Order: sequence, then structure tokens, then C-alpha cells
Amino acid sequence: MSYRTGYSNGTYGTNRYEESRRDESLTRGSSRQRRAGGYGGFYDGSSSAPSEPEPQPPTSFRRRPADDIAGGFGPFASGRGDTAEYDSSRSRERNGRGADLSRLHGGGPGGRQIDDVLSHIHENWDVLAREDCVPVHVALQLMDYSSLGRGNDYQDFQRTSKYLQRSLKAIVNEHHQGFNSSIGTFHKIQSSIYTSQNGVRQLRDSIQGAKMNLMVTKPELKALGTSSQQYDNMLQILAQIERLQLIPERLDARISDKHFLLAVDLLQDALRMIRKSEVENIGALTDLRVYFSNQETSLTDILIQELHDHLYLKSPYCQDRWKPYSMRINGSPVGDESAAGLPNTWGRPLYRFLDNLDTSVPMEDDASRNPEADSFEYIHMIMEALNKLGHLDIAVDSMEQRLPVELFAIVDKTNQEVDIRHPAVTRGSHKGERGPIDLNFNGNAVRNEVLNDLLWTLYSKFEAIAEGHRAVHEIVSGIVKREGVSHPQSLTRGFKEMWKLYQSEMRSLLHDYLATDGSQAYRFGRQPAADGNMFQRNTRERNKRLFKLSEIDQKSVDLAKDQRDLDQVLEASVPGLVSKSQRRSDLIQNPTVSASDGPLTGHKLLVQPNVFNIGSLLPPSLSFLQRLKDIVPHNADIPMSTLTSFLDEFLVNVFHPQLEDTVTELCTQSFLDMEAFQQDSHWSQHAPKPIFKGTYTFLSLIKAFCQLLDTIPPDLTPTQLMIAQILAYYDKCCEWYRALVRRAQIQAHDEVRLKPAAAMAETGELREICERILNGGIDEQEAHPLDQEVNLLISKTNVAPLEPFDIISDRRSVTALCLIYNSMQWLANRLQQLRRVVSESSHKRSGSKTSLHTRQLSVVTNTNAESKNAPVYLPMTQETVSAFDSILSSIRALATTALLTLHIDIRLGVIHMLARTMSAPYVLAQPSQDPDPSILSLNADLLSTVDTLSSHLPEAAHRFVTTGLALLIDKYFVSNASHIRHGMNEHGCGRMQLNILVLSQNLKSIETTSTDHSIDLVLSGRYFDLFSEGADSVVSRAKDKGGAGLEGFGLEELKSLVELWYKEGTESSQREVQVKSQRDLADRLLVLSECLWNR
Repeated sequence: MSYRTGYSNGTYGTNRYEESRRDESLTRGSSRQRRAGGYGGFYDGSSSAPSEPEPQPPTSFRRRPADDIAGGFGPFASGRGDTAEYDSSRSRERNGRGADLSRLHGGGPGGRQIDDVLSHIHENWDVLAREDCVPVHVALQLMDYSSLGRGNDYQDFQRTSKYLQRSLKAIVNEHHQGFNSSIGTFHKIQSSIYTSQNGVRQLRDSIQGAKMNLMVTKPELKALGTSSQQYDNMLQILAQIERLQLIPERLDARISDKHFLLAVDLLQDALRMIRKSEVENIGALTDLRVYFSNQETSLTDILIQELHDHLYLKSPYCQDRWKPYSMRINGSPVGDESAAGLPNTWGRPLYRFLDNLDTSVPMEDDASRNPEADSFEYIHMIMEALNKLGHLDIAVDSMEQRLPVELFAIVDKTNQEVDIRHPAVTRGSHKGERGPIDLNFNGNAVRNEVLNDLLWTLYSKFEAIAEGHRAVHEIVSGIVKREGVSHPQSLTRGFKEMWKLYQSEMRSLLHDYLATDGSQAYRFGRQPAADGNMFQRNTRERNKRLFKLSEIDQKSVDLAKDQRDLDQVLEASVPGLVSKSQRRSDLIQNPTVSASDGPLTGHKLLVQPNVFNIGSLLPPSLSFLQRLKDIVPHNADIPMSTLTSFLDEFLVNVFHPQLEDTVTELCTQSFLDMEAFQQDSHWSQHAPKPIFKGTYTFLSLIKAFCQLLDTIPPDLTPTQLMIAQILAYYDKCCEWYRALVRRAQIQAHDEVRLKPAAAMAETGELREICERILNGGIDEQEAHPLDQEVNLLISKTNVAPLEPFDIISDRRSVTALCLIYNSMQWLANRLQQLRRVVSESSHKRSGSKTSLHTRQLSVVTNTNAESKNAPVYLPMTQETVSAFDSILSSIRALATTALLTLHIDIRLGVIHMLARTMSAPYVLAQPSQDPDPSILSLNADLLSTVDTLSSHLPEAAHRFVTTGLALLIDKYFVSNASHIRHGMNEHGCGRMQLNILVLSQNLKSIETTSTDHSIDLVLSGRYFDLFSEGADSVVSRAKDKGGAGLEGFGLEELKSLVELWYKEGTESSQREVQVKSQRDLADRLLVLSECLWNR
């Protein structure tokens, strides 16, 4: 059933009152009975209608129903509401308003009625509930029906009063049983109070009697009191003895649980108790007194040992303080450490510990947690315990004394772990002698991986150790400040010593894996063998080891028995050390322990020493030093500039000399090797044409060192060293070239000269012409460079005829010259790619006085070393780039010289063979079917040479060498026809034409067709065709035909042709024939001169 909530407007006018009265009359006149639950108490079903009108709730109490059909109560269902409707709507209104608290007058109907009527009074008759209410004044207002009075509310006042009375009756009806039972309870309470009063009276009487008794003097009680006091003292001493007897067990438990603060407090309490004067002379406590004194010393040793276990990462709870190396993948360490920037050191556990560290008050031990769970808190607890024992200075001194040994052990253990993770089979075992050094900077990934694993892991442990010392430093500084200790510097000086040892270890590691000089036996941790002189009296070696712990027979029964006895003694006298002793025995039994023990020997080298290792050594070292700057305390008396200055000194004093020696040695090895100037069998992987094996090795070395320079701070010295080595290699190539083209010495005292082709290619007019041909420079106003070259070569060879040993005839020499050209061009191009000019401010000379102060080391991000295909550069300044460019020009000039030598030498070879051909007899008795043998030999040589050139030279260079051979042969046959000694007859001319034909056919397979000249030997063919026609025909063409058919031939060439025609007659043994031939020759020459002198 739904009712409207809320009250009326609070004004009860006459109309509303009359309406309420009509509702009441209707209710009384209705024959329906009221249901129970209304106001006025419990409903009695047998009773008739009341004799007097039942009081109704005020009109403002009633609610209008939301639905007149559903759930009405009697005759008031369609009216303004009855009592039950009032109760229901009021209850919903209270729930709607959130009045869900327990009622003050109970939860029954009476309580609800009281709550409702009180609520109505507070809303409409609040003046009656005030303390300052004047009833007379209210009565007068009710009698006043004016606008100032409340006479209109008088009926509401009467209804409210009657309803209040009826609500009180309902309350009484509901709670009459509680009222009845409270009467009995009251009588019981009254009886208990009376009994308590009687007990108090009796106690007061007893106290007064005791007071009277105490006021009476009794001497015998004094003796009893003295005896009682003595007995009390004896009982206290016995209780103290009992507590002292229980302390060892509790103390052992505290030590075993490693709650050392509680153990120290317990031990100090026991010592104070046992040193009291009243128990000092008790002989039964002697053993306990000795035990506690020994425990004080033993506990100090245990604390120091525990401190070292957590400082030097021996405890398993320290494993999360350092991270092992994880292989970085291209594309970031890991984290690591990464590559690349430094890790967020302020998120590390150390700095969280330092932020929460409070040394102003002593630390309290929590027995409910594991003390070793937090390593730094555990160190704090140990230092506080040592301070309570008064042995803080002993602990600091012990840390300094054991620091070198512990650091050595850390390095040695890390070395062993890396050695196990990377077997010698995969990384290459060590040899006693030095082997060839790998020139590939990126190739030996195993070597780099081993070094990265070793250094990143070791430096991670070093960093964790430094963090532990920083925690100790801050804790000790806080304790010293809290305790007010004088001269605190003696307790906070450990960081400086640790830094010195770090420097020493880092310098040793860098030197061991970089330096390749010195005694190999010493550097690999072995003592050099003594000289085997049996008569020499050797002094005793005081540092010689007599035995090794690793050589002990672990299966020995006696050793096992002694070990058990030792463990039992330690467990009985020094609780807490048995497990450590067992751990140390396990270490002895560990088969991976190093064969060398103690700091007298060096660490085992995992990879071969090599200057290229600097790329793997320097970045971890610099990264560690950068992180160490955040760990070093400000008051540690360590200048921050010294954290990297020692690496500067190492680079200048150790690495740079070693780099210079290694570069010089490797470069010398690259071009002094037996196969340095042999063709590389894998040239196709590096170059388009074959090159020297030594050239590729040398360039690989240079690129490797360029990559190496990216891993070290910028410096001018390595760049100058690289340029010097390039110059040295160029000089060596020049020497080898000169040895290749050197003319053979007939006698030892003969002057060393180059072969003609090499001499002409060095300098002179011919070199300039050849360079113009090579570069394509043609001047239209001058003769073609090929014609100039041919004329110059013919004139030079005519003046100085060639010998067979003047020609570079063997195929190996031709191949070598091709390889020189290819190698030098390839080397120059590759070196040009390395050229990079940088600002001079970023490079400093190592020899300058300010270099160590101006150069700042930073973490080197070697991106080139991460990718094999990444570009490599040689950084240079303006001072060095000119020298570099000059060397490149010299290298290219050497390549050009070698190519020009090939170009000239093949032409000199052709001229030499043609000269042999021209010197052959051409006065033949019968026709010849075969060409001259020299022509056949020339063809074979040309084919062999061209085949070598085509397989070893680029297309452009091959075309340069072969272009113009036909022009040379054609021109030589014509211009040197006078060199035919004994003349030529018709059969000899036929053989010459056959030679020309054979050469022409051969040249078609050698030389490509050119627009500048023909390769068919047309000129020489026409020349000897004129010879076949005879001298008269030549003269006739010159005289009658105006020189028709003589184009391309000069006067001297035609004269030589005519002289060749008459040469057989002029050299005849018959006088008449000789005279006639001379006369005819003179006439023919005169006519030719007259006809052709001005052509």
C-alpha cells in the first residue's frame, strides 16, 4: 500500500477541524469494527464499542492514501487516514528520511506512538518543550481567537493531549512485566548494599586492632627481620644463578638465529650480573664467567665474519644486490645496463636504505623477522652490535686488512665462474707462444662475450661491495656522531683504501688483457722455470708455496675425523660458526676451485691478450666508474676527478705505446708475409677484380683500428699512427713495384735501372700523353693523343732499340701489375670512405701537458662495434687530413703508374716483335704459306696478355691498355719499312702481307672497333700493295695522277718504299746491276721529291 509522505502545512483552521470531526462521527457511526494496531492500547475483540469517543491522532498526523482501493483500514480507507494508516505512513516517512536508529522507547506500537506524538509536539508545540515555557501564557494564547493568538489550535491541543495519554497507557501495557521485575531487582540491590556495609565495618575494626598491635614493642622481631633479609638476599642470588645458567642456551639460540643485538644485550646483561660484587667470589660461577668472556670474543669474531660475508657477497642473501651478465641483443643491457644510458641508481636498495637510515637512536632488533632478509639492515644491526660491544674500531681495522684478500678472491671466483660458462674449446685455449692476432674487430664474438661476461659481472660485484662499504660508512658516521667519539676519521677512512684497491685491480685486468709483452709465464700465473744449473747454489724462495689446499686428499679418513672434531669444538665453544666451517670445507671439496691460491699468483687469462680487447674492456670500466661516483660519499676524501684520471694515465702510458707497437707489428706482418703480394683467393667477396691478399689484410687491420678508436677517448696520436702505417704500406708497395719492373743487371756493378715501360710511365711527355688518353682529354687543335703516342714510341725505340729483357714478358709480372693497379685503386677508394674531418677541440695530443686534464672520459657507446655492416671512420683534424689526402693521391698515382706501365709495355712488346719481323729476310725464292714466326709469337703473346688483362683489370682499364694497338702496328710497318735489311722481292712482299693479314685477324679478337682508327691494318696493307705494283707505279701516281692512291703516306715513307724496291739491286754482287739500280733509285727519288715535297 502506498501513502503520500509529509505533513500538512502545520496550520489547523476551522474547516480542517470540522472535516476531522465529520470523519470521527462517521467512524463512530459505522457498523464495521476497528482492527487492532491503532492508538490507545491493545484491541479486545470481545468488547463492544467504547462508551466514550476514542482519542484520534491529530489531523496533521494522518496521510492521504495513494490508492483508495488497495489496503484501506475500515471506514477510513477512503478518508484522510486512520490510526493504522497514520502508523504505516509515519513508519515509511521515518525510513525515507534515514531514521534507522533504534528507538528510544522500544520497537512496539506504544514506542512508535510516543515517537510520533513527540515528533508532532516538537513540530507544532515546540513552545511547551522549552525550559522557559510559561503554561499560563500558552493557555492565554489558546483562549485568544484573534490573529495574534492560537485559539484556532485549541482543538489540536486537546487531541494531542489525549493522544499522549493514550500513548503512555500503551507504553505501560507493553512494559508492565519489566516494571514488575525491576521491583524485585531493586530489593536485591538494596540487600547487597547492606551486606557490603557490614563487611566494611568489620574490616575497619580489624585494621584498628592491627594498628594497636603494631604500636606495642617486641624485641624478638628484629632478629627475625635480619634473618629474613639474609634469606631474601640468598634467594635473589640463587635466582640470579638460575638466570645465568639459562643464559647460555638463550644466547646460543640468539646467535644461531642471528639476532645479534638481542644476543649482545643478553651477553652484556649476563656479564654485568656475573661481575657484581655479591657473586664475584662464588666459585661455582667460574666456568660461566670464563664462558661469557670467551663468548664476548667469539661473538665479536662472528660479527666481523658476518659483516664480511655481506660486504663481499658471500651470503646467499646478497645475490639480489648484484646482477650477472646477460648477453645484449641488438635492437638494447640489457640492462642493463644498456647500452646505453646508465641505470637508475637512485632506485637501488642502497639509496632506499640511506633514505630511511636513522642513526640518532640505537637500532632495535625485531625477533619476529629474518634479520638477513635485508642485507643493508643486517649490516646496520651488526655495526650496532659491534658498537655495543665496544669493538667498532676492531671491525673497521679488520675490514681494511682483509679488503685486498677479499677483492682478490672476488676476482678469482668470478674468473672461475666465467671460465666454466665459456669452455676453452669454444673460446680457444692459451698457447705458450704468441699466435696470430685476429684482425677482425667484430669477428671473434666469443672473445668479446667472454670479456663482457667477466667485466660486467665483476664490476657488478664491485659496485655491490662499494654499496656495502657506503652503508658501513654512513652507519659508522652516524654512530660516531651519536656517541660523540673523538677523532672519527680513524673509523671512516675505509673508502679511500677501497678505491686504491679498485684502481689496482682494474689496472691489472686492463693490462693483462691488453698487453702482449712481458713474460708469458708470469702473466698466466705461472712462475718462470729456474735455470737447470745443478752446480749453482740457489737461495731459498721464501714466497714459494709448499702445498696447496686444492691438493689435499678429501677422501682421507684422518682428515674427515679431524674435520668432525673441529666442527664439534666450534659448535660447543663458538655457536653459529659450524655451518660456515662446513661451507668452507665444501669450498675445498669444490673441484672447480683454482689451482692457484693466495695473492702471490695472478688470475688465469680467459682470452688471448690483444689491444682489440679495449673495445670490450673500456665501456664496462667507464660505466662502473660513472656509477661509482654516486656511491662514493662526499666526505671520503676522494676527488671525483681521480675516478677517471687513472684511466687517462693508463691509456697514455700503457695502452697507447702498446697500440703503437701492435699496429706497427701487425702492419709489418701484413706486408712482409710470404703471401702479402699474392692474389687473394677470396677476392670476389671484397672487390670487383682480384687484389693482393696483403692489401685486404692491411685494410682490415686499418678498419679494425678505426673501430678501436671509437671505443677510446678522442686523441690525435692514434690517427697519426694510422696515417704513418698507410704511408709505410704505400712505400712497401712502391718498393715491390720497382722490384717488379727493375731491369735485370748483367753484372753486379751495373747501375740499377727500370725497364723502359716503367721508366716512360714515371715521368715525361709520354706519361702526359697516356694520362690524356686515360682521362679522355682530347684537344681538337692538336693531333690525336693516340697518334702522338705512336709517333713518340716509334721514335724512342728507333733511337734506343729494345732488348728482350726490356720487355715485361712473363705472365706473372703482367698479373702482378694488374693486381697492383686493382689493389691500389681499391685501397684508395676504401680509405677515402674512412675519411672524416672533426673539430680539433675534440682531439688532443697525448703528449701535451694538458691532455690529462682536458680530456674527460665518458661512457663510450660504440654503435659501430654492434653492427658488422655499420660504417667505419678514421677521425682526422685539418692538420692530419692534408697528409691523409696526400697519401691517397700517392696511392692512386701508383695505381696509375702500374696501369701506364702495362699500357706502354704491351706496345713496346709489339714494337720489339715487329722489329724482329722487319729484320727477317724477305728476298724469298718461292712463295711462303706461313707467316713469320715472330708474328705467330706476337699473336700468342697478345692473346695471353689480353686474356690476363681481361680477367684481372676492369673493363675501362682493359680498354685503355688494348686500344691503339692496331694503329701502332699499322704505323710501324709503314714508318719502319726501311729497317728491312736485305730488301724485298715479290715473294717476300707476299709473306709480309700475310703477316699483316694474320695480325689484323688477331687484332679483331683483341681490340674493339674505334671511331678514331681502324683495326684492319689498312694503311700497311695499302703500303705493301704499292710495293707489289713497283716503284714506277709509285712514281707514276705521284707524277701523273697527282698523288692519287698515295693518301696517308708521307714523302719519307714513299722514299723508303722506293728504296726497298731497289735495295735488292743496290746490294747485288754484280757491278752492272748495282750501278743501274743506284741510278734508277736516284731518279725515282728525285721525281718523288719534286712531286711531293709541298704536299
